[in-house]
Amino acid sequence: MKQLLLVFLGGGAGSVLRYIVGRWLNSPQDGIPYGTFLANILGSLLIGIILGLATKNNALNSNQTLLLATGFCGGFTTFSTFAYENHVFLKSGDFTSFALYTIASFVVGFLAVFAGLYLVK
Repeated sequence: MKQLLLVFLGGGAGSVLRYIVGRWLNSPQDGIPYGTFLANILGSLLIGIILGLATKNNALNSNQTLLLATGFCGGFTTFSTFAYENHVFLKSGDFTSFALYTIASFVVGFLAVFAGLYLVK
């Protein structure tokens, strides 16, 4: 039960922060989802740091890892919004934005995880 509460609390905090970042950075004028992109990239960097710390000399215990990685990062990042935004690009015929957003999200996201892991080495 304790683990469920930790994931719940971390996920709630991450979701609220993602909402704030999205409201602040997503642009309804040009339709470019900067907020979602930033949340996903920062979440990728954070999960790299968190899991790197968890495996390095057990710097984080399993409860802290659940709270931060599964809970916070899981709530902060969003695949569903990313998928929906790509649907909007495709529906509007904006194939360039679709391609750039998708490729950049995957490439930069992977690099951010690797950078997070590298930072805690």
